[in-house]
Amino acid sequence: MDRWGALFFCLCLVTSQSGTAESSRDVLRWMETMEVAAKKRTLISFADLIHGLESRLLNASFGGHNLSLRTQTIQTLAFKLGCNFAGLSLRSDALERVPQTQVRHSMQFPAELTQDACRTRPRDLRLMCIYFLTTRFFKKDINSSLLNDYVLGAQLGHGHVNNLSDRVNISFWHNQSLESYTVTCVFWKEGASKDHWGAWSPEGCITEQPSPSQVLCRCNHLTYFAVLMQLSPAPIPAELLAPLTYISLVGCSISIVASLLTVLLHFHARKQSDSTTRIHMNLHVSVLLLNVAFLLSPVWAVPGSACTVLGATLHYTLLSCLTWTAVEGFNLYLLLGRVYNVYIRRYVLKLCAVGWGIPAFLVLLLLAVKSSVYGPHRIPLSDSQRNGTGFQNMSICWVRSPGVHSVLVMGYGGLTSLFNLVVLIWALRVLRRLRAQENAPGPRACRDTVTVLGLTVLLGTTWALAFFSFGVFLLPQLFLFTIFNSLYGFFLFLWFCSQRCRSEAKAEAGMEAFSSSQTMQAGL
Repeated sequence: MDRWGALFFCLCLVTSQSGTAESSRDVLRWMETMEVAAKKRTLISFADLIHGLESRLLNASFGGHNLSLRTQTIQTLAFKLGCNFAGLSLRSDALERVPQTQVRHSMQFPAELTQDACRTRPRDLRLMCIYFLTTRFFKKDINSSLLNDYVLGAQLGHGHVNNLSDRVNISFWHNQSLESYTVTCVFWKEGASKDHWGAWSPEGCITEQPSPSQVLCRCNHLTYFAVLMQLSPAPIPAELLAPLTYISLVGCSISIVASLLTVLLHFHARKQSDSTTRIHMNLHVSVLLLNVAFLLSPVWAVPGSACTVLGATLHYTLLSCLTWTAVEGFNLYLLLGRVYNVYIRRYVLKLCAVGWGIPAFLVLLLLAVKSSVYGPHRIPLSDSQRNGTGFQNMSICWVRSPGVHSVLVMGYGGLTSLFNLVVLIWALRVLRRLRAQENAPGPRACRDTVTVLGLTVLLGTTWALAFFSFGVFLLPQLFLFTIFNSLYGFFLFLWFCSQRCRSEAKAEAGMEAFSSSQTMQAGL
């Protein structure tokens, strides 16, 4: 009997090992099939592929406490857990490394992980970890890229894990500093997109950065995790949203009224207008349209054609406003720099073709190439006081492509601001040289100060504040940029009024001088 018992035990052992090997090969074949399907972009659903892998890992038989398998871009781990689970820490340094892996990652699971499952299913608990070193199975955010192209997933078999008080910690490291990026911890939310089998969402995750090259995601559930990174200024603190919104609403409303009033006054006195005044009016109209489009943009920030049109309109009005400030700089150069009178046929009409035509051409070209470049654009808001979500989002209808934003917003604005800054410095030197030939009494010095401030506003140099949204300059820049540029139309109105008062004063002085000369001639 002892011989037969030993033979039976050996047979069971061989059979068990054979079954374990077959289960491992089945999982491995499925992983290889997933890689082939991802490369060929077949019609097979990525959701079915991933769920199939989860099912095979859940039903795989293996000896010991864990199973580890890997292919070129996928690595899987399965652990047998009991109700006495005390927590688990996984680090890429301690795992079998994939050849392409150059950066570290880790996952830490709390003891609370198995508590709910043990109440309903006190045995056969299995933790499955799936690491994707490719993003082909998941849809990237249009405004962001995934850090290291890593997606780290974890599932507890036969149940969902949600609302953990002791959170799961997922750490991502990068081989370079991430200080110039906005990073957001997200998870894959199935059914959240009509175009794909899911979408990235930040719900239930808190984003922390213990060091410049590390991102720590603290999430209260299990799923597939990643880090969205965007080359942009740091997220705006959520507590500043209310004051910034209030300043924008009040400032833009005042500017709209001021621009309307300026245009009406111009039409009332259009007989006295010259080319310079007509250029000012075109700038006022562009500022008026920009403020109106900006106020409407958050209201219609939902996917659809309306948001696309409004985003394109907002971009067009911004480009027009920047272009007209450059036109003001060019006109100022002609006024101060020309020695002889220069006549340009249909001068204002040609400037209108530049000020309104070039922005229209650029926006229409973008719409013709890819209309999805405009739509709801999410602005991340950091919130350190909430327990559930580390980042919120507010949306406006705006440019969604980072490349287009870099070239046709920041680049375009940078060129116009640089041009106007050079013209401003040159104009101030010319004015100083002219004043040096005269005595400068107090009133004249005061008028010169007003002139300098007026030219600074007229040339739109306050738009250059957009390039200081980093580091210690972020918070001051947010308020200064919001205040000055929301009230830009009002400042232009003040400049218009000062110039009109000055011209009327000169006209009255001329009339008085003429009448006094006539009186003297009559007395002689």
